[in-house]
Amino acid sequence: MSILIVGLIVFLGAHSVRIVAEDWRARRLRQMGIGPWKGLYSLVSIIGFVLIVWGYAMTRAVPVDIWHPPLWTRHVAALLTVPAFILLAAAYVPHNRIKAAVGHPMILGVKLWAFAHLLANGRLGDIVLFGAFLIWAILDYRAARQRDRANGAQRAPGRISGDVVTVVAGLAVWAAFALVLHAWLIGVRPLG
Repeated sequence: MSILIVGLIVFLGAHSVRIVAEDWRARRLRQMGIGPWKGLYSLVSIIGFVLIVWGYAMTRAVPVDIWHPPLWTRHVAALLTVPAFILLAAAYVPHNRIKAAVGHPMILGVKLWAFAHLLANGRLGDIVLFGAFLIWAILDYRAARQRDRANGAQRAPGRISGDVVTVVAGLAVWAAFALVLHAWLIGVRPLG
């Protein structure tokens, strides 16, 4: 469990700098430049991610059951991950109205993904992993919206064609993950 927790601290810590130390981040960016900052940020994130994967695998090898979710929560989780993947796509597909409406679709997608997995998993490792991501996403979304208001952020309205591409891309990635990749990478078939 300790490797998972260290990984979460490193990964989510790197992703929380804007939540807790926006001024410090701005000073580092001015000192280092954007390239070295992104390189360091990426290196720390990769190290944290590797530790999360390793630590989570260790918790699955010796599971500690906290509660046993009913079977129907798996179906709810599978359904909730559909909009989570669409929101993830909205972060990257240009000119979509979803991003214009919610502002930070990736963070909302992480919220849904984490919440869905908390519903369907009752082991301690799952609760630590998905609970940490859910708490982080709630705090990060709040901080991002506060920055938007403070900076008077305006987003382009988007187009229907961008929405269509976003939804199709999100559904395609969801289907690939739900039907093939989740079982291959995680060892669990979310759709049975």
